[in-house]
Amino acid sequence: MREMTRAFSVVFFLALLLSLFSSSVESLGFQRPHGAGDKYLTKEEHWFNQTLDHFSPTDHRQFQQRYYEFLDYYRVPDGPIFLRICGESSCNGISNDYTSVIAKKFGAAVVSLEHRYYGKSAPFKYLTTNNLRFLSSKQALFDLAVFRQYYQEYLNKHYNISRGESSWFVFGVSYSGALSAWFRLKFPHLTCGSLASSAVVLAVYNFTEFDKQIGESAGAECKAVLQEITKLVEERLHSDGRSVKNLFGASMLRNDVDFLYLLADAAVTAFQYGNPDALCSPLVDAKKAGNDLLETYAHFVKDYYLGSFGASLQTYDQQYLKNTTPEETDARLWWFQVCTEVAYFQVAPQNDSIRSAKIDTRYHLDLCRNIFGEGIYPDVDMTNIYYGGTRIAGSKIVFTNGSQDPWRHASKQKSSEDMPSYLIKCHNCGHGTDLRGCPQSPLIIEGDAKNCSSPETVKKVRQQVIEQIDLWLSQCQDAGPGDDEPRLFLAGKRMVSSA
Repeated sequence: MREMTRAFSVVFFLALLLSLFSSSVESLGFQRPHGAGDKYLTKEEHWFNQTLDHFSPTDHRQFQQRYYEFLDYYRVPDGPIFLRICGESSCNGISNDYTSVIAKKFGAAVVSLEHRYYGKSAPFKYLTTNNLRFLSSKQALFDLAVFRQYYQEYLNKHYNISRGESSWFVFGVSYSGALSAWFRLKFPHLTCGSLASSAVVLAVYNFTEFDKQIGESAGAECKAVLQEITKLVEERLHSDGRSVKNLFGASMLRNDVDFLYLLADAAVTAFQYGNPDALCSPLVDAKKAGNDLLETYAHFVKDYYLGSFGASLQTYDQQYLKNTTPEETDARLWWFQVCTEVAYFQVAPQNDSIRSAKIDTRYHLDLCRNIFGEGIYPDVDMTNIYYGGTRIAGSKIVFTNGSQDPWRHASKQKSSEDMPSYLIKCHNCGHGTDLRGCPQSPLIIEGDAKNCSSPETVKKVRQQVIEQIDLWLSQCQDAGPGDDEPRLFLAGKRMVSSA
């Protein structure tokens, strides 16, 4: 929501499909349907024709959009349908995360729609700025609405269901978590409710809280070392930029601030995805032993962030991002959404920053203009007016966040009766912990929570989420013509098991 900066982009890219987004969870009753190593419930592709521009009365062009379905747990004919939203990445299947546990409990079918432009759901061959004008969250929400209607008709025909409407529930993590919340907000008649995991519903122009949370999550010792490393790198860039970039294996990054962004993102990833010790322990030990801090951090960046985690140097190179036919399309696509809708500019706070002060608003605006041309900038005020930001006036949306995740400050953390918000507190609780467990770097998407430093906390929040889903699905069944929402769903909705 992966899962907004390049770290968010790369990770979020990986998290939902690798993702950035594992052993079994015996304590939570998780039983894998296809063997202990499966990362996907299914990778079998399906396609349907999607409208290119939902807001034009005259443009009737269409494109092929990819989706997946998993029906092993589906209780015909009255089981619910879980719509798992894919985000800003290629969607290579339905991830085998904790959603599958919930689906089994409720006898649900699980379907997942690839986000327009990403992966194989590409309307255009060339990613020119003009061709990207149909890439937005608003278009994506209508994609989901159209798909929901298409798939309901398909399922009715496939199983010869005459009752018409199933009960639908929507799931998403990070950006797709925001889409999940926004879908319920804009199309309440099409879904019983929504899980918005680590949902970044607030568009933020100067997102200083992001860096501040990294400092809090790191703790005093690790934070001080990270700040010292930033200072040392800046000094080396001034005196011998080529050698310090070579040290980190990043000589291709000609722009110094692009390089500084890479180093900031590498640290972010450890906290965002629940693996802070992989970063902080060797750095603090090196400081105490008097070892070279830059060499220690370079080892982490090369072996962990660019190595096992799988981040790409190219996604930090503005010259590469300008390419309209890149091999890795996700970064250019996500930056377009960042530069036109949501910003999430992770700028350095004025005081006590970890990242370089050169990563400021002007850097981001210049990047947007350099990559996409003049006139491209994020109108965050309009985005927040349209969706409501953290004051979203929706209903039957459950928000979840990890305590160490810097993105939680763009989520809805204040709970209300019809939109409960749960904070999962532990040392390594990060982005999407309720669905993925921890740590997630290298990404583990099967939903294992036993390695969280407080697994009981994760279990408690998961149970609260399940109770909300059960309640809202049952209310769909009970809704009558005189209620605030139409009588949509007539089938039984209760859980089929408590295992």
